[in-house]
Formats: sequence, C-alpha cells, structure tokens
Amino acid sequence: MHNPLVKIEGLSHKYTENWAIRDINLEIDSKGIVGLLGSNGAGKSTTMNILCGALNPTEGKVVIDGIDMRENPEEAKRLIGFMPQYPPLYLDLTVEEYLTHCAHLRLIEKGNIKKAVNDAMERCKIPHFRNRLLSNLSGGYRQRVSIAQSIIHLPKLVVLDEPNTGLDPNQVIELRALIKDLASERAVILSSHVLSEVQLLCHNIRMIEHGRIVFADTMDAFNNYIEPHSILMTMENPPKSEELLAIEGVSSAEFLTEKQIRLFFNGNTEISERIIETCVHNKWRLREINLEKTSLTEVFAHLSNHRKN
Repeated sequence: MHNPLVKIEGLSHKYTENWAIRDINLEIDSKGIVGLLGSNGAGKSTTMNILCGALNPTEGKVVIDGIDMRENPEEAKRLIGFMPQYPPLYLDLTVEEYLTHCAHLRLIEKGNIKKAVNDAMERCKIPHFRNRLLSNLSGGYRQRVSIAQSIIHLPKLVVLDEPNTGLDPNQVIELRALIKDLASERAVILSSHVLSEVQLLCHNIRMIEHGRIVFADTMDAFNNYIEPHSILMTMENPPKSEELLAIEGVSSAEFLTEKQIRLFFNGNTEISERIIETCVHNKWRLREINLEKTSLTEVFAHLSNHRKN
C-alpha cells in the first residue's frame, strides 16, 4: 500500500502479566471502509483504544498520516474521530449545545465553531433537531449525533465501534448510507459483530484473535477463505441418491424437496462440470445449479480458532 494513512508497527500491550495484543502490524489507506473483526476478548478494543490515543501501548507504535501517536499525541488525535459503542452523550443538552461543546473539546477556533456544528448536523441529516434535547431523541438519531461529534473537526480517520447497536432495520439502512458517504472522503474503521453489515459496507477486513492478526485482506478473500464443498441443484427428473453418489467426487446427497438436492463433494469445483454432463446424459432435466459459498459465520468461527493454541 502506497503512503498509508494509518501505519501500526509491532503493537503489543499487556495488562499486568497477560498480553492483550501481540505484534499487531496494520496499514490502512486514506479512503474507504475497513472492517475490524474479533471475538469478545480478542484484543479488538485494546487496539482501537491505542489507535485513538486513549491508551499507551507497551510496545510498538501508531503513526497517523506520518505523525507518531506517542511522540505527538495532540497532533495525531486531531486527525481522528471516534464513536464508542456507548457514546457519552449529555442527555440534558440540545443537539446544538452538545455539538458546540464537542467543537470546543476539539479545539476548533471560536469563529469557526458555528459553521463546524452546522456542517456536521447537515452531513448527518439532523439540523431539524438542533433544539431537541438528546434525551428526547430516538436511538437512531442519537447515533447520528454521535457520528456528528466524531467528524466535527474534519478528521482523516473515523473509528466507529458497533454503530448499529440498538437500531431498528430502517435506522440501520439509514446509518449504512451515512457511513458510506463519510468513507467517500476519509478512512473509516468499522468494528462490528454484525457480519452481514461488515459484508455490505467493507472492502477490506482486519481480524484480530487471541491478540494477533489472523486475517488482513479484501472482503472477497474473506468470503472465499474456506473453499466451498457443496452444490445446490434443482432437477425436474431427479434420480435416486445412489445414482448421484456414483458421480466421481460426490460424498453425500441431501434431498431438500422432491426436486431440490444439496450435494457435498470432495476435491475442486470442477465437479460442477461432471454433474452437468451426467445430468444431460441421463436426462435428469437440470434446471439450476449453484456452488454454495461458506457462510461468513463459518469463516469467522474458523479464523477465531486459527491461532487458539
């Protein structure tokens, strides 16, 4: 990756005697959405806290746009916006009052605060709630306010920790569109346990398990990490199981309905061609055939156990 925005080298941290993370190395580009995955206790939160400057690592370094977090923490933090899983919103403030307070915390010049607040509200589509108390907002709009505070100072990197927590389906769709919009001009790190959301939003994946990186590649590579081993097919004139098992490479056959069958196979995916040829030869009237990909949950579980020992 050429001139990455974020560069993490040899990052390690331990609480008392146990290492929470060990030798984490990451690079993140200047635009787009990177999914950060990991089981509970894997070291994901520790990594995010160090990345955002809330925790000093035991070893290693974090560099944001060429600025070393340990050497120049204030300058590095100016480039980062963070939305924690449970944002510390002051519920007795209005939206505008809260964002104004956040602008002061971000050391935005006094003459620029009003514009920064208005721009953040416009970006997150909440200006009509500027005088509404945060306590009177729905969960979805509170999340929008949380994102607004994370971008009010126009950071180059935004870190979102479980942004979909407590949202209904419509709110999730709206938030998804907002995150995509933000990522068009900055880097976004999205930490989430909702694998379907990660699949829809992220182009790249970084996965931490047992304190170490176990996967760092594209979403497509994550989807295909485990080779498929089953085929779903529909036939108008299906044969008996014995005839299907006679096809070279087929290990078992499962009839889902009278005409829909799942075949499990060993070896490579060229078996599809043999199945099609056999169906045509025997006039089984094949209507549909699909190679089934391994589910994201299965890939996640496989990677979670990859370095257990």
